[in-house]
Amino acid sequence: MHSKVDNVFRKISLLNEVGIALSAEKDFSSLLEQILVGAKQITNADGGTIYLLNAENKLEMVVVQTESLHIHLGGSTDKPVNFKPVNLYHDDGSANLNMVVTRAVIENKPININDAYNTEGYDFSGTYEFDKSTGYHSQSFLAVPMKNHENDIIGVLQLINAKAIDTEDIIPFSEGDQHLVESLASQAAVAITKKQLIDSWNELFNSLVQLIATAIDEKSPHTSGHCERLPVITMFLAEAAHNTKEGVFKDFLMTDVDRNELEVAAWLHDCGKLTTPEYVMDKSTKLERIVDRIELVDVRLELMKRDAEIEKLTRLANGENKEKVNSIYVEKIKTLNEAGVFLRRHNKGGESMHDDDIDKVKKWAKLEWLDKQGQKQPLLTQDEVDNLCIIKGTLTDKEREIINNHIVATIKMLDTLPFPKHLKNVPEYAGGHHERVDGQGFPKGLVKDEMSVQARIMAIADVFEALTARDRPYKDPMKLSQAVSTLKIMSETGHIDSDLFDVFIKQSVHIKYAEKYLLPEQNDL
Repeated sequence: MHSKVDNVFRKISLLNEVGIALSAEKDFSSLLEQILVGAKQITNADGGTIYLLNAENKLEMVVVQTESLHIHLGGSTDKPVNFKPVNLYHDDGSANLNMVVTRAVIENKPININDAYNTEGYDFSGTYEFDKSTGYHSQSFLAVPMKNHENDIIGVLQLINAKAIDTEDIIPFSEGDQHLVESLASQAAVAITKKQLIDSWNELFNSLVQLIATAIDEKSPHTSGHCERLPVITMFLAEAAHNTKEGVFKDFLMTDVDRNELEVAAWLHDCGKLTTPEYVMDKSTKLERIVDRIELVDVRLELMKRDAEIEKLTRLANGENKEKVNSIYVEKIKTLNEAGVFLRRHNKGGESMHDDDIDKVKKWAKLEWLDKQGQKQPLLTQDEVDNLCIIKGTLTDKEREIINNHIVATIKMLDTLPFPKHLKNVPEYAGGHHERVDGQGFPKGLVKDEMSVQARIMAIADVFEALTARDRPYKDPMKLSQAVSTLKIMSETGHIDSDLFDVFIKQSVHIKYAEKYLLPEQNDL
């Protein structure tokens, strides 16, 4: 009597232990394996299988175990389950009630078979063939549907050959065991559904994150691919730091959770650019604002050439000296041509402006043309002069501020999101990619010790991607050797972390990236 009571308490205790383990397990394959192992322990079954309903509404084996035959497939093993999924319905639409697991689903109830060799109404032909080929004897079966919180069946837990504890003889599954397995199946379904929901939400979240990044890249053809490429460089460098066994980063280690957090930050690092006007992001020349105003300057110059020709013809018609008139006309045309070539060249922003260049812009600006009212107008407006006198690049100081504000917008946007614990550092990582280790960066002017390693990693990744990008409007794609030299200078002048730059070079992060993402002519190392 006492042994039976003890056995019941043992099984209930096992059920509780399995339930606790299921709630804590995060790996899906291990979760499925624990469900089956727990069910086998509770019922002292020799074998069992977990089936899950797949997208085609078929029962798919995901874990298979038979102890006496040493069969362990699926779960945490590296051995796949290669059995075909089981159809719930035949081709003619009729229910497949001939199999234990399918009937359990279709009739939504446990199926308890005492002896497969002495039971009618089921097709055990496959079982008989298996037994014949292996020498096994499949006798008792228990199939229990696994139902989620919405009472939908998500799979079946099937056990084979219950064994007597004292003699190891094959016996039927008792009614008590069936109830315990039903309880376990219910807990298992909740655990499976919870894991599937978490995985699906994570997949949705990551898809939305990448959707935002894609929207930013699509917003401007001149930075297309930046938000996609930066996570690649970031994770390459992060792994390099993680693998460093000596020096500053010998204790820097990342879990899979840490990696996911950094990668999310990398995808979202420029989300503030959604607020940046396109005319600034797409400003490929100094005079561009929706359209490139250099074309208007060209029109004005052509008008001035026309007026010069009209003036020449008028003077000649009035009998003035032909040689003198032609000389004045040729000199005017030469001046206008020189102005056009000079202004068009410096409109590109590809070379730095010197003081004498700026003086020439101001000199050409004073040339006059006649508008349609016959009023004299300067060749260049003051705004056009200011833009053409940009010393480097294509942006004015005000436009540069607008661009730089994207990082402030990024931080504000990310700070409003209720990130869960495992993503709590995303705003800090993403918001620090324009900081400098010498405190001269923005928006907060942080120094090295105030920045996380991850933020410093992203800062290097952002610079390296910008240097090697082939879609920027203001420059040609930089060769790898030149990009590395530029990074080296930046590491020596306090722009980026010199220790991380050493890791970047020693572990060939630049080479690894170049092989996949740079043009062949860029990869000169």
